[in-house]
Amino acid sequence: MPSEMVSSLPTDLVYVHHLDNVDVEVQRPHASSRVLDLENYEKAGRSKYPFVLNGAEMRILGIAGVGFFLDAYDLFIINQVSTMFQYEWFGGATLPSGREGVLKAGANIGAVIGQFLFGYLGDALGRKRVYGKELMVIIFATILTISVPAYFSGLDALTWVTIFRVVLGIGIGGDYPMSASVSTDRASLRRRGTMLGYIFSAQGWGSLAGCIVTMVVLAAYKQTMDVHGHVHKVDGVWRIIVGVSLVPAFATLYHRLTLPKRRIDPTEKKQSAGATIEKSASDSSLPRKFTAPKDKKAHFTAFFHYFKQWRHARVLLATAGCWFLVDIAFYGVNLNSSVLLQRIGFQGKLGRWYYVTVLTVEYLGRKWIQIQGFLMTALFLGILAGRFNELSTIGFCVCFAFLQFFFNFGANSTTYMYPAEVFPTKFRSTAHGISAASGKAGAIISSLAFNSLSKKIGTAKVLWSEFFIYFFMAFFAAVCLAGALLSVFLPEVKNRDPDVVLAEEEEEDRRLGRPIY
Repeated sequence: MPSEMVSSLPTDLVYVHHLDNVDVEVQRPHASSRVLDLENYEKAGRSKYPFVLNGAEMRILGIAGVGFFLDAYDLFIINQVSTMFQYEWFGGATLPSGREGVLKAGANIGAVIGQFLFGYLGDALGRKRVYGKELMVIIFATILTISVPAYFSGLDALTWVTIFRVVLGIGIGGDYPMSASVSTDRASLRRRGTMLGYIFSAQGWGSLAGCIVTMVVLAAYKQTMDVHGHVHKVDGVWRIIVGVSLVPAFATLYHRLTLPKRRIDPTEKKQSAGATIEKSASDSSLPRKFTAPKDKKAHFTAFFHYFKQWRHARVLLATAGCWFLVDIAFYGVNLNSSVLLQRIGFQGKLGRWYYVTVLTVEYLGRKWIQIQGFLMTALFLGILAGRFNELSTIGFCVCFAFLQFFFNFGANSTTYMYPAEVFPTKFRSTAHGISAASGKAGAIISSLAFNSLSKKIGTAKVLWSEFFIYFFMAFFAAVCLAGALLSVFLPEVKNRDPDVVLAEEEEEDRRLGRPIY
């Protein structure tokens, strides 16, 4: 926190912290000594580079990153597993079009519910009380998914799996606001964005794990299915692939449930995090406390009055809108990337580039990365739309690789960071849940729209028709341009403490006689 910001705060105030729904009062030391203490804290134990985490931060990363790992793992394996369902329950025929779309989108549909629900509960009941419950939902849903009775077949079995995939999505969705809030509450300002970037990058490892597990299990069953013709053994293949995700889930559950509350130290850099500053109404020597909401109704009231102010509502609309727009384009392109690459004779997938954001976010800032990411993806989507048939194979792959690069060195990463960093502690989880749910809504629209269109007129016509290629690429380019425009309304959050900003706003409101909630 800049020293000029610290010195600008009144000296007769008390910080009251609201972490995990528990108030911890910390008397402020003398201003000059406090500035020195905060500077010493910033220097103590920190590495030369912000992207190098210490032991405690690595532990938080391991605990919080599992949710994104499982999200990406599930997203990868569902396409392979749905193909196995065709042979086990439908004799090799394709799945019913409407049911296939719901099956694949089920986890995303549940995620929207989970993001709203756990985001709200994380603020209303406290992180400590709620964190870990979302992982219990994931474990419960995974066990029931692979427990589909063997005598079920056809639509009955597909319905069973779909229902518990929605429940699985509730747990995965709940992890978004909970892990983001828990890690942000415990991170220093200097490495806060880096920590969130590392957590988000667990998606890449989840996709890789899904690929490896699928290949290993299929290789183990290859002889019995290909040589001996025991196609029914595919039942064991998909159950093992889905069930493997229980290993990291169980390994992390205990650590989430026993994660200690954030300890407040008067000399800590995070002294102002989660705090509200308030003067005494009667006697400055006996300052009046602001007490955190003790029930859900009180939290909802405070949340409503905070976001009914346009200066705050505008930021929430921007974080939710940007996440919605980037997921429309990101999922629209990546769900069909393998077929698009086959269109020009390229086999395989192009990698993701999360770690470029991790390495640079504390230097370049979130806003710059997000806006340039939107603009550059719009540029390369525009090139693909306008020159699709004129590009050589090498030119297409280079263009597509840059497109993937700027998705991840851009809005796909920063839209996760922004809601966790721009909103104050007592509203962080709820606001992050709303923003994340908006993103998942964009992913659902993109995936279901393509699935419905391809089933009606044929996947080949959608992907191989020049008209549809031009239309999709041009549409996604326009979406990215809209995201860049909306990002302008977001403040830069590098080295910005939202709780100090809230305290200053409340102090200003108090001087003007406005009500404080």
